[in-house]
Amino acid sequence: MLASACRRRTPQALRDTLRHRRERLARRTLVTSVTSAVQTLSDGFVDLALALPLPPSWPTYSSTIILTTIATRLVFTVPFSIWAKKRQRRGDEEVLPRLREAAPGVAQAIMQEMKALRIRGSETELREHHRKRYSEIMKQRRNELYSRYRCSPIATMIIPPVSQIPLFVGFSMMLGRLSQPPTPFDSESFLSLTSLVNPDPTATLPIALGLITLANVETSRWFISEDKRLAATETEKKNAERRAKGEVVIEPSKIIQSALRIMSVGRILIGALVPGSVVLYWVTSAVFGLFQTWVFDWWEARRSRLRRRQPPPPPSPPPTSPSSRPRQYTWIQS
Repeated sequence: MLASACRRRTPQALRDTLRHRRERLARRTLVTSVTSAVQTLSDGFVDLALALPLPPSWPTYSSTIILTTIATRLVFTVPFSIWAKKRQRRGDEEVLPRLREAAPGVAQAIMQEMKALRIRGSETELREHHRKRYSEIMKQRRNELYSRYRCSPIATMIIPPVSQIPLFVGFSMMLGRLSQPPTPFDSESFLSLTSLVNPDPTATLPIALGLITLANVETSRWFISEDKRLAATETEKKNAERRAKGEVVIEPSKIIQSALRIMSVGRILIGALVPGSVVLYWVTSAVFGLFQTWVFDWWEARRSRLRRRQPPPPPSPPPTSPSSRPRQYTWIQS
């Protein structure tokens, strides 16, 4: 009967069965590989904790968690943050000044085009046409400058956080695996943790985690440069004018800040449920990130103050050849 049933199955049904089997086998292989890697890291962490020459008064595993967190952040995440900071600096010092310098010429060129094409309409229609055309040209110029100086803001904002996800998830999984009995973590306490295996009974570390995460969001404006402060004020005025006209204004920076504030509360709730070793790692990583933000913002503010104290460069000579004339933009009426 089994043979006859197999013969009655169509070739498509057999292919689907084989495909499902291969997918299940691939999932089992992936889970097995991840479990094996986590177990290997867990064994290596225990060996490292026992091999480190720590003072006898220091808790062995808690100290190793803190030291390992700092070392991995310095090696794997700080280089990406420095890379992003350099790209952001090129955007502030190379792209934005050139855009501000080109803005009056672009606006004047659009006015001349409109006069040459004899575009007619009400004052509101002419202003709207000028605004749209100006936005298109400036966006094209901005993208060209970002490509020339290799400082696209999308990659600058996305790559540093994304680079931290594998390290954060892997370290959390390793500590979660080590917190399962039998484990040497159950014999060690640290601060408000009665054991590295159990959650914090007083919720002190989870609350500290949420407050540190919130501080990392709010204190990013402490060391903001004067140029960025003025730019933010100008952007806020323009957005207010657009809202007064009934336009929908989307501000990604404020959306991200609101999401991070909500995440701060969520981390408190999650931190109260995970093992003490995991929440200790999260708190250490959050403290490191807060100090890293302070150092980078202070460094950037100091650079901005020193740059403002420097004398302005001499004005460039007027163009003497056709090749040095300002770039012209044309518009064809459809």
